[in-house]
Amino acid sequence: MVEFALPKNSRVKKGRVWKAPEGAKNVRRFHIYRWNPDDGENPRLDTYELDMDDCGPMVLHALIKIKDEVDSTLTFRRSCREGVCGSCAMNINGANTLACTKPIDDYQGDIAIHPLPHLEVVKDLVPDLSNFYAQYAAVEPWLKADSPAPAGKERLQSHEDRKKLDGLYECILCACCSTSCPSYWWNADRYLGPAALLQAYRWLADSRDEATGERLDDLEDPYRLYRCHTIMNCTQVCPKGLNPARAITEIKEMLFARRI
Repeated sequence: MVEFALPKNSRVKKGRVWKAPEGAKNVRRFHIYRWNPDDGENPRLDTYELDMDDCGPMVLHALIKIKDEVDSTLTFRRSCREGVCGSCAMNINGANTLACTKPIDDYQGDIAIHPLPHLEVVKDLVPDLSNFYAQYAAVEPWLKADSPAPAGKERLQSHEDRKKLDGLYECILCACCSTSCPSYWWNADRYLGPAALLQAYRWLADSRDEATGERLDDLEDPYRLYRCHTIMNCTQVCPKGLNPARAITEIKEMLFARRI
């Protein structure tokens, strides 16, 4: 196996190595970011050797095996294991993705696992998503309509209008896109980021919503919207195959159109 090397001058140091069981023939090494706010130590990368003949196929399977059978102190989020909840979003070999839907065999050699980048770390692989969720709430992601709904009925829309929401409503708020965006890294306090803006457009595109003007007014800001420079990192990493960059462009076009 090729030796895993940390970048020079990194604050993250090499930590403990947990060896595979004796006799294991199909061994893979996982280098996992570890940091405990209570021990006063710098972050480190612990190395875990696992027997792949006794492990599930996804990266999350490896993490669960490590926690259950090797090192119970390892901390990470997970829930559905089906790519629905977004809990297990993390950075694997330099790219944000969901551990539960990422096959181990997609990688050759060692696998390095870090928390989502440019967020405060709560512990190990758990990032602080407080600001991310506050930005989602800021776009008021619910239907806003002043006209009364039909008596005893839901608000209907045509098949054509419903189709406009495809590629928008499927977002699981995993934060992979926003934490891949350099503009979000440097301006997370003011730039809403790809995930929140995708959700903002989801309601702008909804034919049943009657607050288009109000929503656009809230978004027309040098930072909340226009920090997007269409780098496309968000679209490249989305585990659901969505296109936040396109949604942001659609919002910009709506704002431009109403100026004419």
